[in-house]
Amino acid sequence: MPTFDLGPRRVEYAVVRGTSRRYTYFRFKPDLTLEVILPRGGTVDVEKAIRERSHWLKREFERLSRTKNVLADDLVMLNGEILRIVFTGGPEDRLVPDPHGGTVEVHTKDKLQLKELVRRWFLRESSTYAVRKVTQLAPKVGVKPSRVDVREISKWGYCTRGGRLSFSWQLIALPERLREYVVLHELTHLVEFNHSAEFRRKLASVCPDFRDRERELDLIAPYERLAPP
Repeated sequence: MPTFDLGPRRVEYAVVRGTSRRYTYFRFKPDLTLEVILPRGGTVDVEKAIRERSHWLKREFERLSRTKNVLADDLVMLNGEILRIVFTGGPEDRLVPDPHGGTVEVHTKDKLQLKELVRRWFLRESSTYAVRKVTQLAPKVGVKPSRVDVREISKWGYCTRGGRLSFSWQLIALPERLREYVVLHELTHLVEFNHSAEFRRKLASVCPDFRDRERELDLIAPYERLAPP
């Protein structure tokens, strides 16, 4: 595997072709090797592209070195706790979390189904949580969303001007205080559809320690995170 220097470290990288026609993306994998995703067609000087993004890569590498991953190797995060995945054979594909024992049993005949089982599990649990929490917190913010759903999105949450709130399928991985922050953040956007000073004042009125929660959230890496072009 080729390598490049990142400060005092030497980092391995692999090159793959993506679906974009124009942009080159960078993604650190859970083992902190770099994946360089090239645009479809055309020629890219990979070493030059890495040099041009070296400042971002260094910051992201350092952040990820301190980061907990939602899903990595034989570990998965649920409610902010890292659980060890234990494979158990069985006729029915299902997951059985045991937070007290620090494990989640994965009943499946095919270990390759792990990510799909986790996705389904997270989608179901995150949907239940998001609907309940929005219903609970919307009156506190003084808004009424037009719709609440959970989707496979790259952000923890977003809203539309029409009042629709969408949350990441991985929301349930976060500890409660961070899940609550994500919900309050998006509800506040129904009052201020921006990140202005007024938005921050409104958010602070319903979540006084929002800056601390933002910093904590930045240290949790959702599964599959792409660097911007």
